[in-house]
Order: sequence, then C-alpha cells, then structure tokens
Amino acid sequence: MADDSFAHPRLAAIYDPLDPDRSDLDAYLRITEEFEARRVLDIGCGTGVFALLLADRGIEVVGVDPALASIDVARTKPGSEQVRWICGDATALPPLQVDLATMTANVAQAITDPHTWHKTLRGAYEALRPGGHLVFETRAPARRAWEEWTRENSYRVTEIPGVGSVESWVQLIEVSLPLVTFRWTYVFAADGQVLTSDSTLRFREREDVEQDLVAHGYVVEDVRDAPDRPGRELVFLARRP
Repeated sequence: MADDSFAHPRLAAIYDPLDPDRSDLDAYLRITEEFEARRVLDIGCGTGVFALLLADRGIEVVGVDPALASIDVARTKPGSEQVRWICGDATALPPLQVDLATMTANVAQAITDPHTWHKTLRGAYEALRPGGHLVFETRAPARRAWEEWTRENSYRVTEIPGVGSVESWVQLIEVSLPLVTFRWTYVFAADGQVLTSDSTLRFREREDVEQDLVAHGYVVEDVRDAPDRPGRELVFLARRP
C-alpha cells in the first residue's frame, strides 16, 4: 500500500512542487546512457518525473506504481501518452523484456516487507532481458539519516499555483532498526485542512542487499556512491546473466 503522500489525491497533486529539485535523477539518466538502454521499467514511478525524462529521449518506458493518485498525476503531464502506465507493483507485471529496471529515490527502501522485497527482485529479474540491469539506491544505515528528520530541519512554506500556501514538515516517529518510521504533515492555508502521511523505510546493510541480489540470480556488477549524496547512499547495479 502506498503512503498518503503518493496515494491521497490532494497530496499527490502537490508532490512535484514540494520537491522540485530532482537532480538525483541525473545519475540514473547517465546509467541509462551507459547501458544504452532503449526499454526501461521504472518501478515506483510515482508522478512520472523520471519516466517522462526517459520518454523525452525516445526511450520506451513502462512506469509502474501502486498509487493510483500518482499515476493519475503522471497521465496529465505533457508526453505522458508515450509511457505505458501500470497501477500496481513489480510483483505482478505483464510479460516484459526491458534493458533496464530502476527504483529511484526511496523506492527500494519503502519496500519494507521481506517477502514483498524478494518478490520485487524476482519480478524485476523476470522483466529484464538476459544481460539487462537492475539499478536502485539505498541509504547507508551507518550515516543515521533519520537523525536529521526533524521539524526544525524540514519546515517550509511553499506557494503552489492554483493551491495557495502549503506548510510542510517531517518528524521522526519510531526507530526500530532496520525500520524507521516518520510522518509528514501538510497544512493547506486555503481551507485549513491538515493532512498527514506516515512512511516506513528499511535500512538494509550493503552485504544484505548484495546477498539478496545474488540469491535471485543477479550478478552484482558495481556498488557506487550516490554522486549527489557521497558517503550517504549507495547505488547498486546488478545484471541478469
């Protein structure tokens, strides 16, 4: 089940203006070029930002996400007709043969249930052609990123055209490693509505991720530092033999 930040229609509609800087996707664009991928599966595509960047480059893209509200936002964007949108997840995909499967941003960590995680790795593997790659990122647990998830560090007011002012902030709810739970709060000035969205992320150790990939038949080709967050996140590149 998707978090309300993605699944609630009012929150999905403001997701992009609240997080306009998607320079984190640059690394994935470079990897797409590096592997000369022409067909890409974007797992956890959300509001379609990465999928549409790829489609604009002439790449055939399938975007899958469990949050219908986010898919609906993606479908309103210019060029959306070039992408095949699927409301669902990677555990039950139609037959595909893609060159590259991606899980950008928090997608891999948001899959907290071990059974679902293994089914996701299996689903991505089956969607890849032989020689195709799976790429995703995860935060390094040792950096304890959650210690920075406070109202003081995150509070902001965003002016959104057609919506008005929206206050937003995050606060930590529970740390029970490897799981960390936090809550985003949103206050709409136009009518005073307050909405919250609780999220839980699983902080996996590098060795555990590599073992999971190998167990599902992947060859781990590289584990890279996230270029925009050096020392804080790892990018895994795994190949289907």
